[in-house]
Amino acid sequence: MAAAAAAAAVGGPQQSQPELPAPGLALDKAATAAHLKAALSRPDNRAGAEELQALLERVLSAERPLAAAAGGEEAAAAAGGGGGPGAAEEEALEWCKCLLAGGGGYDEFCAAVRAYDPAALCGLVWTANFVAYRCRTCGISPCMSLCAECFHQGDHTGHDFNMFRSQAGGACDCGDSNVMRESGFCKRHQIKSSSNIPCVPKDLLMMSEFVLPRFIFCLIQYLRDGYNEPAADVSSEKDLNKVLQLLEPQISFLEDLTKMGGAMRSVLTQVLTNQQNYKDLTSGPGENACAKKSHEKYLIALKSSGLTYPEDKLVYGIQEPSAGTSTLAVQGFAGATGTLGQVDSSDEEDQDGSQGLGKRKRVKLSSGTKADQSIMDVLKHKSFLEELLFWTIKYEFPQKMVTFLLNMLPDQEYKVAFTKTFVQHYAFIMKTLKKSHESDTMSNRIVHISVQLFSNEELARQVTEECQLLDIMVTVLLYMMESCLIKSELQDEENSLHVVVNCGEALLKNNTYWPLVSDFINILSHQSVAKRFLEDHGLLVTWMNFVSFFQGMNLNKRELNEHVEFESQTYYAAFAAELEACAQPMWGLLSHCKIRETQEYTRNVVRYCLEALQDWFDAINFVDEPAPNQVTFHLPLHRYYAMFLSKAVKCQELDLDSVLPDQEMLMKLMIHPLQIQASLAEIHSNMWVRNGLQIKGQAMTYVQSHFCNSMIDPDIYLLQVCASRLDPDYFISSVFERFKVVDLLTMASQHQNTVLDAEHERSMLEGALTFLVILLSLRLHLGMSDDEILRAEMVAQLCMNDRTHSSLLDLIPENPNPKSGIIPGSYSFESVLSAVADFKAPVFEPGGSMQQGMYTPKAEVWDQEFDPVMVILRTVYRRDVQSAMDRYTAFLKQSGKFPGNPWPPYKKRSSLHPSYKGLMRLLHCKTLHIVLFTLLYKILMDHQNLSEHVLCMVLYLIELGLENSTEDESDEETSVGGPERCHDSWFPGSNLVSNMRHFINYVRVRVPETAPEVKRDSPASTSSDNLGSLQNSGTAQVFSLVAERRKKFQEIINRSNSEANQVVRPKTSSKWSAPGSAPQLTTAILEIKESILSLLIKLHHKLSGKQNSYYPPWLDDIEILIQPEIPKYSHGDGITAVERILLKAALQSRMNKRIIEEICRKVTPPVPPKKITAAEKKTLDKEERRQKARERQQKLLAEFASRQKSFMETAMDVDSPENDIPMEITTAEPQVSEAVYDCVICGQSGPSSEDRPTGLVVLLQASSVLGQCRDNVEPKKLPITEEEQIFPWDTCAAVHDVRLSLLQRYFKDSSCLLAVSIGWEGGVYVQTCGHTLHIDCHKSYMESLRNDQVLQGFSVDKGEFTCPLCRQFANSVLPCYPGSNVENNLWQRPSNKSMQDLIKEVEELQGRPGAFPVSISSETNLSKEMESVMKDIKNTTQKKYRDYSKTPGSPDNDFLFMYSVARTNLELELIHRGGNLCSGGASTAGKRSCLNQLFHVLALHMRLYSIDSEYNPWKKLTQLVEDMNSQLGNDEQPEVPILYHDVTSLLLIQILMMPQPLHKEHFTCIVKVLFTLLYTQALAALSVKCSEEDRSAWKHTGALKKNTCDAEKSYEVLLSFIINELSKGKLYHEEGTQECVMISPIAWSPESMEKYLQDFCLPFLRITSLLQHHLFGEDLPSCQEEEEFSVLASCLGLLPAFYQTEHPFISASCLEWPVPPFDIITQWCFEIKSFTERHAEQGKALLIQESKWKLPHLLQLPENYNTIFQYYHRKTCSVCTKVPKDPAVCLVCGTFVCLKGLCCKQQSYCECVLHSQNCGAGTGIFLLINASVIIIIRGHRFCLWGSVYLDAHGEEDRDLRRGKPLYICKERYKVLEQQWISHTFDHINKRWGPHYNGL
Repeated sequence: MAAAAAAAAVGGPQQSQPELPAPGLALDKAATAAHLKAALSRPDNRAGAEELQALLERVLSAERPLAAAAGGEEAAAAAGGGGGPGAAEEEALEWCKCLLAGGGGYDEFCAAVRAYDPAALCGLVWTANFVAYRCRTCGISPCMSLCAECFHQGDHTGHDFNMFRSQAGGACDCGDSNVMRESGFCKRHQIKSSSNIPCVPKDLLMMSEFVLPRFIFCLIQYLRDGYNEPAADVSSEKDLNKVLQLLEPQISFLEDLTKMGGAMRSVLTQVLTNQQNYKDLTSGPGENACAKKSHEKYLIALKSSGLTYPEDKLVYGIQEPSAGTSTLAVQGFAGATGTLGQVDSSDEEDQDGSQGLGKRKRVKLSSGTKADQSIMDVLKHKSFLEELLFWTIKYEFPQKMVTFLLNMLPDQEYKVAFTKTFVQHYAFIMKTLKKSHESDTMSNRIVHISVQLFSNEELARQVTEECQLLDIMVTVLLYMMESCLIKSELQDEENSLHVVVNCGEALLKNNTYWPLVSDFINILSHQSVAKRFLEDHGLLVTWMNFVSFFQGMNLNKRELNEHVEFESQTYYAAFAAELEACAQPMWGLLSHCKIRETQEYTRNVVRYCLEALQDWFDAINFVDEPAPNQVTFHLPLHRYYAMFLSKAVKCQELDLDSVLPDQEMLMKLMIHPLQIQASLAEIHSNMWVRNGLQIKGQAMTYVQSHFCNSMIDPDIYLLQVCASRLDPDYFISSVFERFKVVDLLTMASQHQNTVLDAEHERSMLEGALTFLVILLSLRLHLGMSDDEILRAEMVAQLCMNDRTHSSLLDLIPENPNPKSGIIPGSYSFESVLSAVADFKAPVFEPGGSMQQGMYTPKAEVWDQEFDPVMVILRTVYRRDVQSAMDRYTAFLKQSGKFPGNPWPPYKKRSSLHPSYKGLMRLLHCKTLHIVLFTLLYKILMDHQNLSEHVLCMVLYLIELGLENSTEDESDEETSVGGPERCHDSWFPGSNLVSNMRHFINYVRVRVPETAPEVKRDSPASTSSDNLGSLQNSGTAQVFSLVAERRKKFQEIINRSNSEANQVVRPKTSSKWSAPGSAPQLTTAILEIKESILSLLIKLHHKLSGKQNSYYPPWLDDIEILIQPEIPKYSHGDGITAVERILLKAALQSRMNKRIIEEICRKVTPPVPPKKITAAEKKTLDKEERRQKARERQQKLLAEFASRQKSFMETAMDVDSPENDIPMEITTAEPQVSEAVYDCVICGQSGPSSEDRPTGLVVLLQASSVLGQCRDNVEPKKLPITEEEQIFPWDTCAAVHDVRLSLLQRYFKDSSCLLAVSIGWEGGVYVQTCGHTLHIDCHKSYMESLRNDQVLQGFSVDKGEFTCPLCRQFANSVLPCYPGSNVENNLWQRPSNKSMQDLIKEVEELQGRPGAFPVSISSETNLSKEMESVMKDIKNTTQKKYRDYSKTPGSPDNDFLFMYSVARTNLELELIHRGGNLCSGGASTAGKRSCLNQLFHVLALHMRLYSIDSEYNPWKKLTQLVEDMNSQLGNDEQPEVPILYHDVTSLLLIQILMMPQPLHKEHFTCIVKVLFTLLYTQALAALSVKCSEEDRSAWKHTGALKKNTCDAEKSYEVLLSFIINELSKGKLYHEEGTQECVMISPIAWSPESMEKYLQDFCLPFLRITSLLQHHLFGEDLPSCQEEEEFSVLASCLGLLPAFYQTEHPFISASCLEWPVPPFDIITQWCFEIKSFTERHAEQGKALLIQESKWKLPHLLQLPENYNTIFQYYHRKTCSVCTKVPKDPAVCLVCGTFVCLKGLCCKQQSYCECVLHSQNCGAGTGIFLLINASVIIIIRGHRFCLWGSVYLDAHGEEDRDLRRGKPLYICKERYKVLEQQWISHTFDHINKRWGPHYNGL
């Protein structure tokens, strides 16, 4: 129908075709297709071709869909006869499929084509969130990735691989040898299969070649028609999406074609790239209106994109550059501004402010280029592929289109064509990206494509050569950044010509530029491409131009008055931009400048870099002083320059001086990096505090591990280079001036600082000295090898803290180009790590915090390699430096090397590279010596604002100077001999070694008039003077650093080049004084009479607190001078440091040695006598007091810690059996003493009374742990294949359920509910921390919690709280029963009553209603509390776990529930003890057991329900009935036969029905009676288990012994009697076929029978013994496993005391029958006989009770996490059949659930919460598949528990971010299981939160 209508509309040839019904049409299609195929196969196929064209014209007409899309329903109805908009498209697709198949079936056609697939490549394309693999061992390109299937099929054992979640999507590279090594190919893609694939038969794909061009053209027309230029409103975006939805089936069809394999792909490639096809189909706009319209739309779209369609037949291709000009000049790539200007004004009116500026800027850029036909502006489409890509970009890269285009890539021809097309559209992509609203998604899609194209070196090289890829990329980047430039405010705000990017713009804030930059970095990683870049001068100029946009961006100005209103966060954008757009391309280029042959490249870069820097200095009007109070952290040009210099010297053997500029330029170069260093110190001194936190953030980011080697390291290196080439005095004075501490460096005790507040002086001085130390000792770029650098970095990080493997990888700055593949020396990473660190395996601490595997420094590393300088350089937080020092101190204490507080150790440096030797001149310049002398003097004189840190750094610098002294001693010694020839009033020469001994007598200082120095008269010389020869007669002058620096600067600037090589040292003149010095300064002359050496010796005295403490060590031991490296001096405090320096000084010169000895011989008087001693004393006292206080504090802390520890042990851990005395005080006297309780709230102690009861803090929780017991020891395995499944029917809970429902089918309901226990699932477990409180105190405590708004993870409304003393989680209070705690007296008297009397007493006591000291009628506080706690217990579990009766709400239910609570708690305690009582001892829970109190509460409530005495089982057990048949008369369901009763349940019922407190003798009596029943059950079960022959044999042997004396204690007799009795019914008869299963094949020997009987009875004995232990406080004896039965039996009093242990123990000897055994057994068997006559099967099943339950376990997990992940992460959910976003699996039962999945929600409960209620009664343990972590749900709260899977380095990998292989950590899993079994999740895990049923 639709086809006919279409034909009519177009006016096609078959207008008159009759309308066929639809099925006929399908046949017709096939027939037509076959006919056409035949026609086309003829040699002359013109007719066929025309016919086909006409048909396609008709079927694929583009009119209808246009109408549908544009005009809505009416138009569609009119055109398509009501077919709806989708019908025509479907029809068209059907036609296409038929035609392609040429009349056959489409599926068969697909299969046929697939057979010819020569798939050597995988090429699988995936989208975001897909799980893929990357193997660095096999990858050639770092972007290599594999799909899971190829990865697992290949062999990657031992490789460095990881799994990752794809961010942007990708494609599998398996089979592509350009990207990965062939050894890593998987089995499918290893074979080069082209040889054995047959040729494709011509006719198979013939139709495709005709049909597909039309089909693709049709698609393009759709895209043209659907596109409307997005206006201001957003609706147009929706329209685009609509068009895309309509096209979904067409694109999917194309995608399916690509999946048919290589044969079809090559046809598609032909179609897409054939220019003739495209021309024929698109260039005939005249033929019909429709096509014409579509062509117009296409032109409009081109124009609106700012592109022109070159109507003149100028072919867009690459013109041959005319000889000698750069390609840039011809093409006008540098900015093509003529056209750009206009385009921009239409595009971006909003940026009016920056527009003019931008234009001005651009004009400047483009000068000298012919702006004819630009990269930016011309697109001419010549094939379908090109226009398809154009529309793909226009529509912002729809996922489907991207996938289709990528699916084609395995076709080599297509790959090349597509890459060229992509490059041709590059500028257009950038424009679209800039305008896009969804730039994130779009970026991902762009990179998804480009990474496939540019990772391939061969392809990248080809495109670079043929399409000018580099020119295009650089130009596009430049153009992109030009749109957001602003004027730079650095330095000279008014006249600055420099422009920088504006970091606040969306382009930078949202990282919109990253796809382009990442492509650029990617292509630069290819050597051939990078070489072209480095050789092309034009490109380098443009690139430096681009980099200069970032130079000085994000300028910070220091706020001086009030706090900044709005803290801008632009710095994130700035740092990211410098790292990504500047640094990473730089690292990429550097990686190709590794060998000598590449010197030329470095020279190019350095040359253009310096030119750009020179332009920058001119643009910002920089002379010599930086503008105050401003800093930028971004100097990419400086850093490019520095890094290329470093590379040149390190790898290319270039002469450094050949690439360095003149001195003036060096002076300029050092200013800004130095400004940053000074600003860092200012920021840390809180001088920038008014700029807000963000400035601290910048300071931290600058040194942070991902940025440091692109920022601070190059900066420091550049400063080192400048320092090594500039005048040292100039450099040193510049440093102190930048750090604003010049005024502080005066001998005077008071000074004025014009630029710095006093409070900042100290930290700025520390900053300046620290900077100098770093500058002089850092060797990162000055000669260290890569491995040494790695080692130093690693040691620094490990010294700060122990580190995990992954954090070390993260913290150690790698060459930060992520595309550079293998981290430089990643193989050596492991070897260095093992050399410097020890691995600490992950441990689990009892507090519940989980440790990761950590690396900690080896002892010898602390001893020899700890380098404080490196640590300071690399710390982001200042506290890390402290942490490193603390750890160092601890090491020294522990290893006994040094007991006190050590100073940072001095570390010897590796040697300098010869090019940088000049750096050491800094240490030997007078300026520095004057500063050091001044500071030593000030420290000695206790001037203010000096710290130990300052002294430490001063000594460090002196030591550095001594270590690096070069000049020869000999000539120097002679020169001093004569009269002093010193021009300079401070020091004679510049060598530190000789200057150290130079005495300085007087110094003239400028001081404020108030200073103490002024008031003194001219000082008389106090020291008796032996050293006259060395004294200088004149006084020294004022020394001004600033003046010094200015002069040097002038000299350097004015000096003509001819003298440039002579170093001139000008004399200091006294005329200079500090600029801006206030008038009230006056000059004073100080007498000093010290040298650096004498100051050091006095300092030693001062530090040690003793006079004359220094004694030259070489006087005793001359060896010292020969072997200076003495371990004694390597660690220690300031005293050690001074000794070490003096020793080195003495070693360096004989003269110094002599002078040191002289100074020491003189008795040194204190400098100003009074002052020093007072201060000395003061500091000493202070120190002593501090020391004492410290010791006191230590003691207190230790005591506190031990208390806390012992408390934690009692409160926290679950497994340690504790034998300490229970909290309730028990007394040993025979009389009854009342138990006394302490209330932890009010602190009073006393007994619990009726009116003011005390209670135990308890946590009630429902538990299904018991129900998870199975009867085999091995835990079940987690299913990891479809075949494996876990069936729950062998669990304890299931077996008990089946038993109860079986009983309820045949017996009276009320009696069934007494015959079993429930609580295997959803039983209530009660645990306590052992602390008690008054119940009224507790109520007020809860009130206060309710009013406290800050609630921690628990809900007070649900009664939850934490114990006020130990903070353990709890939710109820269990009242303590008044009276004695343990009934000592009642069981100490041995009873002489006969068994019969006791039986009667028991019966009477049970019959007495409410025989209680507390009568229920009089409501007391106690009884109220008892009731409320019972309510709590009931509400703890769900109704379904309480109600088992057929009549809802029957009292029998409550009765059953209550004694089952007791059962649950006893059974759980047994499990906590490991399933048996062999260990004996007190209860594991020790004082934390609350069973006694729980029993009282339960008993009180049980006695409210009296059992009808008729039905009391006690009677059945102890009395014979006269007439057995009388019971069978009534029709109603019979009672449960006593042999089917669960004996343990009977025990609890009997005991809880007795009045409390219970007498021991009654207890024993009940146990003895029940044991007879149990034993009978055991024999009956045994008789059913064995075969007919065995039975008759036993029947016979037993009958013979029946009349012996102790027949009733012989199991053989009893067994034969039971067999005899039971065989009267039909129990044994039905020997059906399935019976064979039950018969055990083993022959029963007497031993095995005895063992069976004992095993049958043991569970009962264990529970009974536990109960006795709790009720009467007796200890449990410990024993071997094999004697457990006999020990427990005698402990329970079943064995007579005089019993002689025969060697083989016979269980029957414990029997004590209350009535003649044969009579009572007959009676019991009779009940069964009557039942089995009707139901033999069930009768038999009920007799065999499985009682041998093993301990519960969680599922066993596989060794390797990958096996779980691969199976579950793609598994579909059984409820909603979708693959869940967050799949999880229950570790208790293996159920697969959706976490947070809304699909599986039921009544507002999500699936995990629901499952936790059904599977664990509110406790769920789930493994989150995608995160590898375990989550615990407990009631209404949840917590993340951690992971039980760790990688090879003992670390978790939460969310699988690192994707390394993970292995099970058995210890952790054990801990998890232990917490589950012991119900301690609430106590051990701290971070709980509510889940609001949403998990």
